[in-house]
Amino acid sequence: MFTTTQVGSWPRSKELLRALRARRLGKIAQADFNRIADEEVRRTVAIQEQVGLDVIVDGEHRRDNFYSFITEKVAGTRLMSLAEMLDEMEDKSGFEEMLYTLDVPASAIRNPTCVGRLSRREPLAVQDFLFVKNISNKPVKITLPGPYLLSRSMWVSNYTKNVYQNHEEMADDVVRILREELLELSAAGCEFVQFDEPVLTEIVMSAECGRRTFM
Repeated sequence: MFTTTQVGSWPRSKELLRALRARRLGKIAQADFNRIADEEVRRTVAIQEQVGLDVIVDGEHRRDNFYSFITEKVAGTRLMSLAEMLDEMEDKSGFEEMLYTLDVPASAIRNPTCVGRLSRREPLAVQDFLFVKNISNKPVKITLPGPYLLSRSMWVSNYTKNVYQNHEEMADDVVRILREELLELSAAGCEFVQFDEPVLTEIVMSAECGRRTFM
């Protein structure tokens, strides 16, 4: 009666977590990481097929987190921990309050920061889609960070104002990149693309919609 799917991300095995950390530190060859990630995706797809989901996902196993991975794909970005960004924030006290509220080490959250003109070096998720499509006959859903989240989290004035006059100008390039990806996914046969916009909840749930947010 209802089309069923999964939100996108999937619990990761200890082996994959070790591989993600090793890749981040440059301690594993890309081919070795791909081998581990491929097996995790196969396992994830098999579970979804076994329980009868209608539209399946790859589990986002190749990503550091659900949106920071774009630094690998998009020129003009730099991956920074929140600890690194502390001295660059316009409102340091507000930023420190946000870190306290998150209740996680500032070094544990990494954020893609705009430090140059944004352009797509390579597809964001087309290869992920093709891999799953080759191992399953089920429709595949690809998840991507939405333009509002990216435009809001990537702007750090000390870096971004050197290349963009304002948030809106940067957002135009963010939207262009996502549109390019959407068209390429469609051309590859992807029927379902989900843009994640968790920050939009603040529009209806909070009066402080202008504050900085990191997911």
